[in-house]
Amino acid sequence: MISINDLTVSFGGFTLLNNINFHISENEHLALVGKNGAGKSTILKLIAGVEMPSSGSIARPSSLSVGYLPQIMQYSKERTVLEEAMSAFAEMDSLTERLAMAEKEMECRTDYESDGYRKLLIEVNDLNDRLAIYRSENPEMMAERTLTGLGFRREDLGKSRRVFSQGWNMRVELARILLSRPDVLLLDEPTNHLDIESIQWLEDYLVSFKGTLVLISHDRRFLDRVTSRTVEIVLGRIYDYKVPYSKYLQLRKERMEQQKAAYQNQQRMIEKTEEFIERFRYKPTKSNQVQSRIKQLDRIERIEVDEEDRSELSLRFPPAPRSGRVVFEADGLTGGYTSRESGEKLVFSGVDMVVQRGEKVAFVGRNGEGKSTMMKIITGSLPPIKGNATVGYNVSIGYYAQNQEDILDKDDTVYDTLDKVAVGDVRTRLRDILGAFLFRGEDIDKKVAVLSGGERSRLAMAKLILHPYNLLALDEPTNHMDIRSKDVLKQALQKYDGTVVIVSHDRDFLDGLVDKVYEFRDGRVREYLGGIDGFISARRISSFAEIEARDTVRTDGPGSPCPGKSGDRKSVMSYEQQKEARRRQKQVASCESRIAFLEERMKQIEGIMSSPSGDTDIDALTREYLECKRELDMKMDEWIKLSEN
Repeated sequence: MISINDLTVSFGGFTLLNNINFHISENEHLALVGKNGAGKSTILKLIAGVEMPSSGSIARPSSLSVGYLPQIMQYSKERTVLEEAMSAFAEMDSLTERLAMAEKEMECRTDYESDGYRKLLIEVNDLNDRLAIYRSENPEMMAERTLTGLGFRREDLGKSRRVFSQGWNMRVELARILLSRPDVLLLDEPTNHLDIESIQWLEDYLVSFKGTLVLISHDRRFLDRVTSRTVEIVLGRIYDYKVPYSKYLQLRKERMEQQKAAYQNQQRMIEKTEEFIERFRYKPTKSNQVQSRIKQLDRIERIEVDEEDRSELSLRFPPAPRSGRVVFEADGLTGGYTSRESGEKLVFSGVDMVVQRGEKVAFVGRNGEGKSTMMKIITGSLPPIKGNATVGYNVSIGYYAQNQEDILDKDDTVYDTLDKVAVGDVRTRLRDILGAFLFRGEDIDKKVAVLSGGERSRLAMAKLILHPYNLLALDEPTNHMDIRSKDVLKQALQKYDGTVVIVSHDRDFLDGLVDKVYEFRDGRVREYLGGIDGFISARRISSFAEIEARDTVRTDGPGSPCPGKSGDRKSVMSYEQQKEARRRQKQVASCESRIAFLEERMKQIEGIMSSPSGDTDIDALTREYLECKRELDMKMDEWIKLSEN
């Protein structure tokens, strides 16, 4: 359907993409992967027709409709959120008009056996199918459901786009594109500004999307679930794998190992052959054999080892000085902002929170719910409106802000940024430190103003290792990082012996890193003991209507408010209480995982039975479905009992 032919992109004497070729089939879900700057976004722009290649071509049918979501976009601020989303249905009018014209043309033609008539008939059927999809549901209801799925509240839908941030406006644009139902979706980092629940909603949507998808993302789980083919871009070349991302990593490793082994074997054979030729070149009795070996070398097809981009972060945090047992404590905390124009704006209230030494804690929740506000209160850059926020004894905080433009001086060079804050012997190692963060040669003399988002992220992270902090407050540190860099940062944080508080929507990054989760939602903060998967499972279950009703009256258990004045527990639980709570949380998480599996299997069986093939065993499927239903009922009862304890 889309064919990339001998594509080359060059600028300023640098070749970004070098004579690449691949084909994207109809309804295929494909992931473009590679390091930042490899050319992934450029390929999307070329397919969308936003940019033109230096040479080569991209062939696609002229009738193909394309929805393209770039990382950075221009948008009108005049419409409301709902009006912008509803603009996706403007195509209905043009489709209706085209259908009327096509039907009128069919009435006038009598060449029923001609290719032209058959093409016209196919077009009419296609137009009817597309209009049937649009008319299957009220457009406004579809728009509202999509916008709320992407995180908007219903009361926000009538607001002007100008009152929302770039990230929220990206969601509006994504909703408009999804509602337009294009044949091809081109999505460049769509999860960057989404919270965990919105990412899950988008995942579910894209899994069931029947069109063609070309996706760029640094979210490993998202790629694994949504795509089935992976195209890697390395140093201007591409490597095509017909498998999801995790399987691609495995196959890529195997391919490189096989290639290196074959290369080494061939080099040994060539070396021995050349040694034979040199040894017997001048002996008449061996002349025939020598000539035969020379011809053999000429005919051999030399194996080349693919060039790899091995540059990656080298990150290790200094040992953390010992702090007090309680690193941060909030008591009846109300947070928000005060301005002359709008007065007091409360973001959350009545928060009780305790972060203890050595804990690795995640702040999660929808954008605008107060995660960054809490970070600023912890770091002392924002005072609480009400209540107490106390940093513990001997706590030194290293802060990574979400928006690096707020803390990096654009007029400084890369070297100056570190030189301004470095003290002592570390000043003699600044070039080595910058090299570990991929700033080498002339890069260290670049102005901060010209750095990309990923480069600014690396520079801000380099500042953190100049001092031995014992509390790292990290607000969206992985937003501009590729998957390899995120893995390096995650490993460094796992080995770090201090306390970590991190804001992130990246499930794969948080998995195995954090041991406690605070969810910011609807002006409240809830504590979840255990890792990110336990939180996700608890949130998925609590979305059921009957469980939501139960949550409004329950004061402890999974998804409960933070312990403190509003509950019966003390702010700091004893070790045995924490141990028991974690044990119960693991039981709940295990139960919820089984429930999710059973529901998914029942959905699969329903899909098979709705359109069975000739060899489908209906009786066996029916028995399996009933057995799943019986076990699901038992697990739901077990979950409710565990949650009530």
